Amino acid sequence: MKSIKIVISILILLQSNYLLAESCEQTIESNDMLQFNLKEMAISSNCSKLTVILKHTGQLPVNIMGHNWVLTDTNDFMAVAQAGGAAGPAAGYLPEGDSRVIAASSMIGGGETTSVTFSTSGLAASGDYTFFCSFPGHYAIMKGSLKIID
Repeated sequence: MKSIKIVISILILLQSNYLLAESCEQTIESNDMLQFNLKEMAISSNCSKLTVILKHTGQLPVNIMGHNWVLTDTNDFMAVAQAGGAAGPAAGYLPEGDSRVIAASSMIGGGETTSVTFSTSGLAASGDYTFFCSFPGHYAIMKGSLKIID
């Protein structure tokens, strides 16, 4: 009986992971401790668009502990993150018009929520994508991978 419960639990878990992957909307949280609550996000290759909802669960204002969600090809991640610091706060710590930025949300402070919706047509299951926060220095810790699942 115990083994049947374990098998059922595994099947439920597998089903929930599949449903998550099929979603074309993902929610990620950030906080005042320089953390995203996810290190990996996965979406189905069937999604033509992805909406990422970023919730800042902290309390500090944007000028002290601002966070955003930025997506680049992993090969471009470090260069874009470093260029963001030079771009400054008025530009949301992102180089303006940089074609290496696949998508980016606005910069938010504690208690705020933002979202970004973008086309996934240029993303491939074989691709290597990194998401991160471009606030100066945050990218060293606040980063993860985006996977496209066939």
